[in-house]
Amino acid sequence: MRIRLWGTRGSLASPGADTARYGGNTSCVEVRGSAGTVVVIDAGTGIRALGAAMAGTVGRVDVLLSHLHMDHIQGLGFFRPLFDLAVETHLWGPATSVADLRMRLVRYLSPPLFPVHLRDLPRLVLHALPSEPFQLGELRVAAEAVCHPGVTVGYRIEGDGGVFTYLSDHEPALGVSRFPMPAAWTSGYALARDADVLLHDAQYGATDYGDHVGWGHSAIEHALAFATLVRARHLVTFHHDPSHSDDDIDRMTAAAVATAGPSCRVTAGAEGAEFEIGGC
Repeated sequence: MRIRLWGTRGSLASPGADTARYGGNTSCVEVRGSAGTVVVIDAGTGIRALGAAMAGTVGRVDVLLSHLHMDHIQGLGFFRPLFDLAVETHLWGPATSVADLRMRLVRYLSPPLFPVHLRDLPRLVLHALPSEPFQLGELRVAAEAVCHPGVTVGYRIEGDGGVFTYLSDHEPALGVSRFPMPAAWTSGYALARDADVLLHDAQYGATDYGDHVGWGHSAIEHALAFATLVRARHLVTFHHDPSHSDDDIDRMTAAAVATAGPSCRVTAGAEGAEFEIGGC
């Protein structure tokens, strides 16, 4: 299984640099299985470049949405496979009792916000996420609700002898005086336990988090504690605060790692970064 980051929610370039090393696109991650299955998680602005890169190389792609906040769907209308008659695109999203996935997506993919109607996309198939794990080719996918405003899920993808967990927008420390809590009470634990690669929200530093409790995001210190709790082998921090510079992210990561002394590997997620799990 190969994982590539196409959008991390980005950062500012550090003084004197031409571009941001951690990138500026919103959330989008590509997962490829050893037998050729292609899964995309979230459709932030990073999905535009991903769609261009895969042109003419796939016959089917499955896009898994964690939730429908704008920064996670704003690239969807610019995803080239949606307009390619040779590609069948399956779009999965969390179910609600209020409105189905189509009704909620139409609010964005229709005039006046977008010139193309959702109904006009030639080979798009919509799915409400099932409550039980499901199979996409050689990859087994599980989705569960996690702590973030609105209906939001995280993902666990198993295949090729490994486990990848995606928890982009996640605040497991909400409402507790000490973190981590016992495993059974922690949001996202079942999705992330024993993950080979855990991609986890780390938007804030410890000093920033106090002013943003309840916003649905984590301090990097919480991400490290969560990774230790679930016994992750490699933590990749994600959903960077776009007001932080590359230097800020480097400094926050180094300080948090030095304090926590985690047993797992820790990497600050950057656009273009690739990770391999098991055989690929």
